[in-house]
Amino acid sequence: MEWFLKILSDPASIAHIVILYAAVISIGVKLGKIKFGGVALGVTFVLFAGIVAGHIFNQFGIDHAGQKATIDFVKELGLILFVYCIGLQVGPSFFATFRQGGLGMNMLTVGLVCLNVAVMLILYFLCFDTSDRTALPMMVGVMYGAVTNTPGLGAANGVLPTLFGAEEVPAIANGYACAYPLGVVGIILSTILIRYICRISLEKEQEQLHNEQESNPHATPKHLVIRVTNQAVVGRTLRDLHTFLNREFVVSRIIRDGELFIPNGETKLEIGMEVHLVCAEDEAEPITVLMGEALSKDWTADIDKTKYVSHRLVITKPEINGKTFGQLHFNSIYGVNVTRVTRNGMELFANRNLRLQVGDRILVTGSEENIEHVKNAIGSSVKRLDHPNVGAIFFGILLGIIVGQIPIPIPGVDIPVKLGLAGGPLVVAILIGAFGYRYKINTYTSTSANLMLREVGLILFLASVGIQAGATFWETVTNGDGITYVWTGFLITTIPILIIGVIGRLRMKLNYFTLMGLIAGSNTDPPALAFANQTAGNDAPAVGYSTVYPLAMFLRILMAQLVLLFFCSPAA
Repeated sequence: MEWFLKILSDPASIAHIVILYAAVISIGVKLGKIKFGGVALGVTFVLFAGIVAGHIFNQFGIDHAGQKATIDFVKELGLILFVYCIGLQVGPSFFATFRQGGLGMNMLTVGLVCLNVAVMLILYFLCFDTSDRTALPMMVGVMYGAVTNTPGLGAANGVLPTLFGAEEVPAIANGYACAYPLGVVGIILSTILIRYICRISLEKEQEQLHNEQESNPHATPKHLVIRVTNQAVVGRTLRDLHTFLNREFVVSRIIRDGELFIPNGETKLEIGMEVHLVCAEDEAEPITVLMGEALSKDWTADIDKTKYVSHRLVITKPEINGKTFGQLHFNSIYGVNVTRVTRNGMELFANRNLRLQVGDRILVTGSEENIEHVKNAIGSSVKRLDHPNVGAIFFGILLGIIVGQIPIPIPGVDIPVKLGLAGGPLVVAILIGAFGYRYKINTYTSTSANLMLREVGLILFLASVGIQAGATFWETVTNGDGITYVWTGFLITTIPILIIGVIGRLRMKLNYFTLMGLIAGSNTDPPALAFANQTAGNDAPAVGYSTVYPLAMFLRILMAQLVLLFFCSPAA
């Protein structure tokens, strides 16, 4: 047993540091699954496990200062992996969220982020000694605990050595840890309070949402079987029909005189033809009226009786990434039709301008032989997707770190702003996710692989921060400003949410369930989203969350550095 105690008491040993991380992470993840009032802290509990471990080792006189370089490396590597994988995930939808209704929701998010900073600064000037240079960085840590945003904490940590020197960096993780628990609770309580302030009825919100969906159906795929009866379209080709209607639809097959065949753009319509087509849901009625009458028959009924089949194929060849259906000419070259695309669990209508991505699953209709040709063209090798493109991922991280070190001069700030080890990889990942296909960059990872890399990065970062902060955490709570951090953090959480929530409800007339998702996304808080989903019982919170999450994450990371550089630089 002596050998084991020797390992535990020797911080210079590699075995010691590995055992420490493994114990902190395993215990933290396990405890993070326990629910308090129906809410679990998740992997964030690793931070508290790290604080406890750091405090215990400090009590026994075991100092990890000699391992500072190792812990710093693990911490920064974890943060880089975490934010880069987040960037890849949100990249494809980042710029799309600013279109139409998403613009107003993102403006609310900008307002919420700015209000968080404003409330934090007001409390700092009212409640703390402004002559103490460490006071504001500690409040920045409190703010990021209050809004439950770990990458922002990492970004703030990254800029502190520039301002204070490597040996005098304030332990802002202590402020983060003090504010975080009430931050999670405060976000949920604030959304509930908005409901009562605005006198919202959940039943009426459900009814309103249902009516909106009925009157404005999404462009989800709808399959129709139409018998041609209108003389006005007889003799017209399918290509002419597309031009005349100015609507997107795909004809998968046609039955003429009992014979089924795969049409192309030059196929002419005849009276009595049964046309199997897929279109956007809100386009179904006008297309049906023009062509003839809709049949109630099962659209799959004829497939097994013929040589024509439908298969789902997976895009796995990198050269297909970013190409549109219009560029690939599946119908004219291979004699097949593609009607639907499944991407990240969502069904998309296969119009000619939709850009394909590696990992997309397409529904192809045609003969077995022709479908095999399509399969060879697009790859359709599921095994290939099991292996993430690790080289491309780390090439992106390399670019991100370089971009993060580029100095950006800001008027009034003595030290140029840098995106840093968190912001640089995040920006590059978003750009690669959004535009990488144009430069043949394929960083596809399956959802599970992306989540795995993300979680590993996050828990390494949290464990490192906790271990380093543990030595001084108890003193901060008992003899320092720990209690003040708790109640100021709660105000930083609740006041901005209540203001923006009321504006979003009364001014912008947002559905309450969408507003709940917006608040959770603006704070990048999964527990709040889980609560919103449970309350709503529909996908409205997820829509609000995903609409604002990319911008919120970017602003949270950038704002951490701007506040510190503007208020804590030597010139300030």
